[in-house]
Amino acid sequence: MRTGAALILAIGLAVLQASAARAQTPRAPDLTLTGTLTGAAHETYTEVPFKVPDGVERITVEFTYAGKADRSVIDLGLRDPERFRGWSGGNKSSFTLAESDATPSYLPGPLKAGTWRLVLGAPNIRKAARADYGARIWFDRKGQPFAGFSAAPLASGERWWRGDLHMHTGHSDGSCLSRKGMKVPCPVFKTAEAAAARGLDFIAITDHNATSHLEAMRELAPYFDDLLLIPGREVTTFYGHANLFGPTAFVDFQLGGARAPSMDTILDQAKTAGGMVSINHPGLPSGEACMGCGWTAKDTDFSRIAAIEVVNGGLAEGPLSGVGFWEARLNAGHRITAVGGSDNHDATLPPDKAPAIGVPTTVVRAPELSQAAILAAIGRGHVFLDLAGTPDRLLEVRAVSGGAQAEMGDALAAPAGARVRVEVHVVGVDGGSLSLAGNSGAAPTGLILAGRDVTRTFDFIADGRASWLRVDVRGADGRLLLLGNPIYFNAVP
Repeated sequence: MRTGAALILAIGLAVLQASAARAQTPRAPDLTLTGTLTGAAHETYTEVPFKVPDGVERITVEFTYAGKADRSVIDLGLRDPERFRGWSGGNKSSFTLAESDATPSYLPGPLKAGTWRLVLGAPNIRKAARADYGARIWFDRKGQPFAGFSAAPLASGERWWRGDLHMHTGHSDGSCLSRKGMKVPCPVFKTAEAAAARGLDFIAITDHNATSHLEAMRELAPYFDDLLLIPGREVTTFYGHANLFGPTAFVDFQLGGARAPSMDTILDQAKTAGGMVSINHPGLPSGEACMGCGWTAKDTDFSRIAAIEVVNGGLAEGPLSGVGFWEARLNAGHRITAVGGSDNHDATLPPDKAPAIGVPTTVVRAPELSQAAILAAIGRGHVFLDLAGTPDRLLEVRAVSGGAQAEMGDALAAPAGARVRVEVHVVGVDGGSLSLAGNSGAAPTGLILAGRDVTRTFDFIADGRASWLRVDVRGADGRLLLLGNPIYFNAVP
């Protein structure tokens, strides 16, 4: 099982890293169109045809022209083989459109193969002037990962980024009060607004079986340029719910029917789309009280699951927590990352009322704030959960043995008899204590945190078995405050 998990994870990380590289260093365009408008084109429209091949899921156009010093102006629009798809005039030099989303000014929808046309309007070109233009066009085909709504990272530098991976809007069952005090479907901007006010770095909006909210997210992304908006949806089946992060392409949710006879069908589609799958709230009951909420999907191949939502809203401990479900998979040899999500359905809830946005917060260590970097770091397990959603609590764990070291989510070779030193750095839990979980054999006691910024170390002797160790942090009252991801010992590659 570990070999399969490692292979799937390696493939997934390669896809995400390729996506990151393409976002930072754009590939060569699939098509380049050039031409010239002269004074004869003044106050006329010129349509420039180009061919769109079969299998295209996203079209991106970058348009430039010369002659602005002579007051030449070229406006831009687009037609597909059947209809008008948008007009940005002179307010945008680039745009993208797909079935699920499009740059404002343009219409999302199917991208039919055939002859498309750039529409060039010339409100002004002087009689003796000429304006050379160029259009670079990219075709993203099925299986090419979606790099995100932001063309470049929102911020750079290795650090811990804080976010919420599970929220709903009016595109499914999210609601809030209108300006007149009526309960209405809550618009997407309210969720982004609340997340920004809470100081989060990234969010995934995960409406049930929907992609319609992605259009709103694309529109909001340029404004919320300090908040990474990650496409998501909650694949909601009768046998469990799972978040899909990253792609915008549709993935079936009708598990048990002809469209998705098994969970493998859904996972195959998610993989083809370049997405990451995380099982949601697996500890909840399934039945009339919570239809399909717990995870009961038969024959689930957990080697293909990247993450499990072990804390949903305020359900950190007790029979409804997902921790036990997750630990059972760890004990079975799967390396699956623990994440959390507020499962917020009302963006206007105050921070102290569950399930408020950002409670819990999933804290991810990544080299930059980009979709590919955040998802890749989640896949590696470089994650801890801040259950109260504070702005600054910190948990860092490092294990060292024989000159090698590993952090949360990493693997470390520790043969039988080897001494392993574990170093834990905690910020913001004065008077709390460390709590250990796992099957590594490590069992130190008395690890009290005296001070706001504390580093504690302990040693144990490895027994050479494949095992895992997790370090959590509890408050002075015993409540779980920070939940870590494991370090794996002697894991099979």
